[in-house]
Amino acid sequence: MCPLYPLQYILMYLILLWPLWLFTCVLAYELPKLSVQYEFENITVEMDKAKEVNFQINNLKENSISSINILSKDPDILKVERQIVFDDANYDMNYLNSSFNATGVWLGKTEVFIQAINQKNEKINITKTLPATVIRKDRVIDHIFTGSVITLVSILYINFGCALDWSYLKETIKKPIGPVIGFFGQFLIMPVLSFVLGRSLFPDSPALQLGMFFTGVSPAGGASNIWTYILGGNINLSIAMTTISTFAAFGMMPLWIFTLGRVIFNSSDSLKVPYMKIGQFAFALVVPLAIGYLIQKYAPNFCKIMVRILKPLASFLLLFIIIFAVVTNTYLFDLFSWRMVVAGLGLPWLGYLLGMVSAIILKQNAKDVLAISIETGIQNTGIAIFLLRITLQQPEADLTTVVPVAVAVMTPFPLMLLFFVKKCRARYNQKKTVLHIMENGRDLEDKQHVETLTANQ
Repeated sequence: MCPLYPLQYILMYLILLWPLWLFTCVLAYELPKLSVQYEFENITVEMDKAKEVNFQINNLKENSISSINILSKDPDILKVERQIVFDDANYDMNYLNSSFNATGVWLGKTEVFIQAINQKNEKINITKTLPATVIRKDRVIDHIFTGSVITLVSILYINFGCALDWSYLKETIKKPIGPVIGFFGQFLIMPVLSFVLGRSLFPDSPALQLGMFFTGVSPAGGASNIWTYILGGNINLSIAMTTISTFAAFGMMPLWIFTLGRVIFNSSDSLKVPYMKIGQFAFALVVPLAIGYLIQKYAPNFCKIMVRILKPLASFLLLFIIIFAVVTNTYLFDLFSWRMVVAGLGLPWLGYLLGMVSAIILKQNAKDVLAISIETGIQNTGIAIFLLRITLQQPEADLTTVVPVAVAVMTPFPLMLLFFVKKCRARYNQKKTVLHIMENGRDLEDKQHVETLTANQ
């Protein structure tokens, strides 16, 4: 029997606990950590603008801090460069009240952090960071562009109302082969196609996938009517298809967003289908057409003038939209990559091909094939941009609009090529006719015809 019994057990426990006690003592004497308090919980800065932020750092003296650096985690989004060096005059300070300027460089989100350097030249990163968001300034030119397009499109649709064959529109509704093809392509194939393209091209960016998907579910817009008219397609069928697809969008857009769109969204709580915007678009489409109809019925002479200026006005509107859109959204072109180009090309061009093949299989005439192809391929990128802006917060709302902008930029290229080919072909046929008449050496009327054709060239 041990003479210390039962004290030996107590001594054994004390010996075992000795290292733990020493470790606890070390922790008890650990230096107080650096801490920072920012003036704001987070900051929002406009591009090319600076924002001043006040802050306070504590426990400087205990940690022997010699300098402080304020930095941005992503200088390409937010620029922050500030260094504070402690000299003999302020070395005894245990806290610091100061400020720094954060300058917005590009759209996006990042964080500001503070890095302290002690006398041993060791870097100490303060854990607490300041979230920062860089957005684009709301400019007057954006509102001017929107207002100008709305005004010009309204005038153009009055002209369409003057030129529209209303009896043909009634027949189209009775035998809606073209509109059915357009509906199938616009609201069944294009949403699935846009979803697949978005998932394939932007697997790591749900926001860009959403931009692609919203572009695919948007109904066809007025640009399809303009291009159909310029290229010599069936304008009556084109307007009928646009009108039907616009009203069908009330049911089809929510259907797609709340079904296939759920794969992109984590939840449906943030989904906002712009019923009011679609209703305004439909109203803005129907009312000018009705005005044109009234002009056609009650002012036939004025109607002839409106029809005569239709083609030049349509051409001017297309150029205006393309040029002005590029000028007002030049910042988006910095986001263009080969994936963005493929997305912009793939959606409308596959839509053209789909519409054309479907119309040919169903034995439509050439003008109807052209109208159906254009109507299927062209998306209303304005509605897509609006959907993105009301669904996402900034700067994601601006960043994701690069997808519909890419689609809008790439959409006209095959149509412009077709227009150029048609013009060259018409000019060639005209010259061929002139040479044929000259070679046959006909009478004076033929010679006068030759002179007229030559003058027209």
